Amino acid sequence: MTVTTRFAPSPTGRLHVGNIRTALHNALFALRHGGRFLLRIDDTDRERSTAQFDQSIRDDLDWLGLVPQSVVRQSERTALYEREFERLRAAGRVYACHETPEELDLRRKVLLGRGLPPVYERRPDDATVPDGVAPHWRFKLEHGAPILWTDLVRGEQKFDPALISDPVIRRADGSWLYLLPSVIDDIDMGVTHIVRGEDHVSNSATQVQMFAALGAPVPHFAHEALLVAGEGKLSKRLGAVGVEGMREAGLEPMALLSLLARLGTSQPVEPRAHLVDLAEGFDFAHFGRAPAHFDLAEVEQLNARLLHHLDFADVAGRLPNEANEPDWLLLRGNIAHLREYGEWQAVLVGDLLPPVIADEDRTFLAQAADLAARVDWAAEPWAELSAALKVATGRKGKPLFHPLRMALTGRESGPEMAPLLKRIGQARAVARLRAV
Repeated sequence: MTVTTRFAPSPTGRLHVGNIRTALHNALFALRHGGRFLLRIDDTDRERSTAQFDQSIRDDLDWLGLVPQSVVRQSERTALYEREFERLRAAGRVYACHETPEELDLRRKVLLGRGLPPVYERRPDDATVPDGVAPHWRFKLEHGAPILWTDLVRGEQKFDPALISDPVIRRADGSWLYLLPSVIDDIDMGVTHIVRGEDHVSNSATQVQMFAALGAPVPHFAHEALLVAGEGKLSKRLGAVGVEGMREAGLEPMALLSLLARLGTSQPVEPRAHLVDLAEGFDFAHFGRAPAHFDLAEVEQLNARLLHHLDFADVAGRLPNEANEPDWLLLRGNIAHLREYGEWQAVLVGDLLPPVIADEDRTFLAQAADLAARVDWAAEPWAELSAALKVATGRKGKPLFHPLRMALTGRESGPEMAPLLKRIGQARAVARLRAV
């Protein structure tokens, strides 16, 4: 059996971190098991689905590096749905209903008022069919046995089908709802593992019977606890953080994915540069059932830690043309966002505006300029310069080092001064010391 997973977003909005996590976990599980990761665009909602959101979803996945082996769209598969719908109808597992939304709402209130579960009540087979009313269609659940499965996250699951309303699968205008087309697609695409949020558990209960009614094995399910943030449940309709905001903030895809791969487990969160590293050891058994808390500040921290260890080859294509590996290795430990490299490169080879220097440090820096002009730059210029200044001025510690760093780099902190000064070069260093 080839492990096959799928990510099935609706093109009704941009991706947010909640469904990015779902996409990632589908991709990692398939990668770990040498399987296939597929993308299905669930665009049966004609009113809200747009080509723009379809494209943005695929662009976001590309940026994240979550590249599916194939892409299908439900809007292009209606003939398959019609065929399977007719098969279920012939078998008596699909039936027409004519109630209006108002009638259903009234009946629901009556049942609740009687202390009964608001389960849809099937009409008798000989019930009168109203004239001129187009039917909607429901899937007929079998009530003879409980619905059971072993969830990869939640463990043993058991539902009494008699307490579940027969789900509507098709509207009166002929358009499809989510449940049945999803099952038909999963069968046709050979999906072996369905990984999604725990808000789909009740959907899965009805879909278990749909798989059986269509003569197909039931895939494995993994229903994960939802992500929560300060504003509560994450939703693309509540403006939660998504890929667009991440890109604008200068965050690395793998910083976000490194967090989302471990969020909800007791495993340590470590920055990883490649998906294959995240896939190693990925197991749904590690995930708990409590809501996982997402904090963008953690992504920021991971972003810096990730950049501090990335090889030049991983970033070269996104750095200025004049960037080189020695400079990257020198500067990466002080970069929190990749765009900061250009600012630091100016410290190495550019012309800096003279920083604000305390009056008591000006004479000291003039002495430093004179000594720097005589230092052997081929040896260890920083060690020689600081030692000579210590002898000449009696300064040590912060009064010695801080003015030098400010004059030479224009910054309060940064890389170690020994390699930095050597890279700045003698002429540029002397000029900066004299400019203040």
